[in-house]
Amino acid sequence: MTHAYFDNAGAPIALAHRGFSREGLENSMEAFAAAVAMGATHVETDAHGTVDGVAVALHDSRLDRTTDAHGAVSAQPWDQVRHAKIGGISPVPRLDALLDAFPDTRVNIDVKSASSIQPVADAIERTRAHDRVCIASFSTARRRATVARLSRPVATSAGTRETAAFALAAAVHRPVTRALAQVDALQVPPRAGMLTLVSSRTVAAAHAAARQVHVWTINDPAQMDALLDLGVDGLVSDRLDLLIEVLRRRGQWPA
Repeated sequence: MTHAYFDNAGAPIALAHRGFSREGLENSMEAFAAAVAMGATHVETDAHGTVDGVAVALHDSRLDRTTDAHGAVSAQPWDQVRHAKIGGISPVPRLDALLDAFPDTRVNIDVKSASSIQPVADAIERTRAHDRVCIASFSTARRRATVARLSRPVATSAGTRETAAFALAAAVHRPVTRALAQVDALQVPPRAGMLTLVSSRTVAAAHAAARQVHVWTINDPAQMDALLDLGVDGLVSDRLDLLIEVLRRRGQWPA
């Protein structure tokens, strides 16, 4: 790939899923800082928008599961959401604060809701982070809407509809270029129900179309090895520590 987001000295990309935390502080500034301190060049986060248009790094649409607060993010102003503490400890971070805090880190952003489209675009524009973000979403429409609001191109990942079209084309040995025409990468789990999404055939098909394959969420070293043996371009993991060990053992962790 030619987009700067994918530059990784020819090595597989290790994406720290919601940062790295063994204390349940997912998507916190502490978790992202821990991943960067371990040597991660790429982190993954999710984004929702507050009612007054601030993008926050949070997986769930509601604050209830991961913080000491309650309610939908999209129904509350930033001045209220900012007091929610992840694990009762760490404030929910703004997306632009995350991008500002780690200016050399690439950030994979999953646009989780319609309310986050404009706020995510605003955060990228404000921080001029176009060269170091990848916009992902299960919804192709949300991804397209986010990218359309940006002044410069960014890396992009396929949505569910494009992934299904890719898998169907690969299964019948047809070119997958049309299915992936508007994206740079395929970011998928190994399987979706009974359908295998990551195999030697699908990886080869994606590479033939000059698209990267990133697989989530892989926390078992044996599975990491198996996927890397297939030639995948990146792994998304909660266990960055184990992934680094695997990549080092394979001679694939950049110095």
